[in-house]
Amino acid sequence: MMDALLAAWNATSLLEWVSVAFGVAYIILATKENIWCWPAALIGTATAIILFWDVSLLMESGLNVYYLVMALYGWYQWRYGSTDHDQLAIQRWQPLHHAIAITVILALSVASGVGLERFTQADYPFVDSFTTWAAVFTTWMVARKVLENWLYWIVIDAVSVWLFWQKGLYLYALLFVAYTVIAVFGYREWRTRYQHATQ
Repeated sequence: MMDALLAAWNATSLLEWVSVAFGVAYIILATKENIWCWPAALIGTATAIILFWDVSLLMESGLNVYYLVMALYGWYQWRYGSTDHDQLAIQRWQPLHHAIAITVILALSVASGVGLERFTQADYPFVDSFTTWAAVFTTWMVARKVLENWLYWIVIDAVSVWLFWQKGLYLYALLFVAYTVIAVFGYREWRTRYQHATQ
């Protein structure tokens, strides 16, 4: 495994390093509720679009186009998204909102998983579908400052670790281990901020 990790390290392009660096910057800044997370996301996703397109991962490239749009949306929402057009505050969802969200994510995952299984040669079509649809939805939750987004990310990132490991993408697997840990701290940080704001 060490040989595979060293080979992956040596094969990593500058573009990938830039993309990963800004991706890490995004999530760390987001845990701090720092609005500069969105410009970091903008750079990270713009480079990821090129990176994934170059290696013919067209769905991943397309997903990062969505992330690019959400970086702009997230900046606007965090800056002006409250009802009085002031900075958006952290909010919590009721259990019913989560039940609906999880049902929609699972339904979309099953539907696209079936499509991928029947019409493509995709590996792990249902797991891949789940991480994609869940990430799409959870990114929107971050933009709306929904506290529980971090709990969703913990699940998504942990599943992604397994998926990338199965595909031999060990550096990405390690990156998502870090993302999982950061998401735990992100939840704790936002929960503390939410509790202080509502006391």
